Amino acid sequence: MERHLGNTIRAYRYKNHLTIGEVATQAGISQGMLSKIENGQAAMSLDTLERVARALGVPVGDLFRAYDLPAGGARLVRSDEGMEVVRGGTQRGYTYNLLAYDKGPRRSFEPFLVTMNDETEVFPSFEHPGTEFIHLLQGRIEYRHGRHTYLMEPGDSLTFRGDIPHGPERLLEVPIRLLSMIVYGAGELE
Repeated sequence: MERHLGNTIRAYRYKNHLTIGEVATQAGISQGMLSKIENGQAAMSLDTLERVARALGVPVGDLFRAYDLPAGGARLVRSDEGMEVVRGGTQRGYTYNLLAYDKGPRRSFEPFLVTMNDETEVFPSFEHPGTEFIHLLQGRIEYRHGRHTYLMEPGDSLTFRGDIPHGPERLLEVPIRLLSMIVYGAGELE
């Protein structure tokens, strides 16, 4: 923690164009002590920490903002780099680009960018485990879920149980591009 606080204090001091002497004087500590703090060689009391933060012009909490933050590990998939996969409907003029993936044998979700171009197509019916969320980006479509159909226009979203037959009823304006997110193991929708 001392190393983190020291590095953070130094970074704020540089950002604010302050010298060690200016911050030390404002905080009421010696330049040598501030130098040791910045190098992670000295611990400081809460009172000293508060005075140093005030001298830097930041709230005390800002000095801890990035402390013990997990490293992260997000996966970036750039535009047009989503892996094209074969799914039901692929043979009928649909393109499925998988936008992310889980490693290992268990999937928790699958996000797809689905593109449909063929206006005269016979549409398949889909059924799968989990909950599906679709968001229409481009085009107009009538989408069926069970006995109901929904007119969707750009910006519209639909969430439904995947184990009930669903799929496009009519493509009203092509090309159609939609985001589809299937979440597995989530609570079932009614």
